[in-house]
Amino acid sequence: MNDSESTTEQQEESGGTRAGEVRQKALQEELRSLVDVVGPGPLVDLLLERAFGLGATDIHFDPREDGLHIRLRVDGILHDILVLAPTMTAQVISRLKLMAGMDITEKRFAQDGHISNAVLKNQRDIRVGCGPTIHGERLVLRLMPESGSFSKLDSLGLNEEQIKIVTHHINAPYGMVLSVGPVGSGKSTTMYSCLDLLNDPGKSLLTIEDPVERRMHGVNQIQVDTKIDFNFVEALRGVLRQDPDVIMVGEIRDPETAHIAVRAGLTGIRVLSTLHANDTTSTIDVFRDFGIPPMFIGDSVNCVISQRLVRKVCPTSFEEYHPDEGQCQFLGIDPAQAESVTLKRGVPSDTNFHTGYSGRTGVFEILAIDPTIREAIIHNKSSNELQKLAVEHGMITLEEAAKKKVLEGVTTIEEIHRVLVFAA
Repeated sequence: MNDSESTTEQQEESGGTRAGEVRQKALQEELRSLVDVVGPGPLVDLLLERAFGLGATDIHFDPREDGLHIRLRVDGILHDILVLAPTMTAQVISRLKLMAGMDITEKRFAQDGHISNAVLKNQRDIRVGCGPTIHGERLVLRLMPESGSFSKLDSLGLNEEQIKIVTHHINAPYGMVLSVGPVGSGKSTTMYSCLDLLNDPGKSLLTIEDPVERRMHGVNQIQVDTKIDFNFVEALRGVLRQDPDVIMVGEIRDPETAHIAVRAGLTGIRVLSTLHANDTTSTIDVFRDFGIPPMFIGDSVNCVISQRLVRKVCPTSFEEYHPDEGQCQFLGIDPAQAESVTLKRGVPSDTNFHTGYSGRTGVFEILAIDPTIREAIIHNKSSNELQKLAVEHGMITLEEAAKKKVLEGVTTIEEIHRVLVFAA
């Protein structure tokens, strides 16, 4: 096995470099050195600043018997950062709740809050959720993406053919493009990328979101508010009377929203949205469960994007190796050709939180609703039959796309096993 390092250019392309940024050990030492000499305010401010710098998506404040455990979620994995003494727990929690505009006297019920970019003195927002546990209040901070920063389709992990399919369907004059997958699979990022492609002064673009994750110039963005019964359904009904060309619905959660979105897609409006479904063809089953007639599904849905996020092999600390017999079998390689195949795996180090990974990329399955698939939907074919038909027409499944990322040295077999569930 040979250790190797990529060039600076390769590191920048991978998005994995964080030169000069504070890493896990350095951050732990920095915070520990400040615990006894500063109050909760400066400590929280520094933690937020460092978390943004590390590219963290969430900060967890978990109360336990020995104190308040602070963890950062980086590349989808939680990392222990600091444990504060029980005497500091109440001060830190109160500080965060005040920043988020929450009731610090209420500790019995769950609350939602928001730390605005004005408070943080930059263009980032934080969503805050808290609730009671047996050891006290627990807080989770969701660090929202940088405002005005949008990923291009070719940087998400789609291959060239998949980019062509998605671009073709989002430019269709009407109909729906859906991004599906579990929580935290990058669906919203994909939809923002599609919306960014459609954003021009000649169109009327509106979004309905909960919450508004990124502010987009030239787009009318609507925040739903369940406290006053202003939900997705009410917002969508109102938007349809406002002459829209493109609507992005943050998430289709219920039958009524689904019915209205489908009708909008049938009446000359481009609709972008996300949905919780395991893969592209099971999305059709979800719409059937919502009570939408098969003909409406087939005529309104143009394209379904199923996706997952996988961690990338650290570009600065990795080793190359040849697959063994079992790995060859999994990847569909002739074991006799193993010596001609070179894979990569990360080496744990301070630069990658001792995980061997740095950064994430998407793995995609794209179902284009062509006339054959549409006919199968109208005739109520099962999701398994639809998938078989789509594969015959050239669809790359999530499993195939993931294995290709391994062969390209982007990620590892272990990582795709962690993220994807393969049939036995």
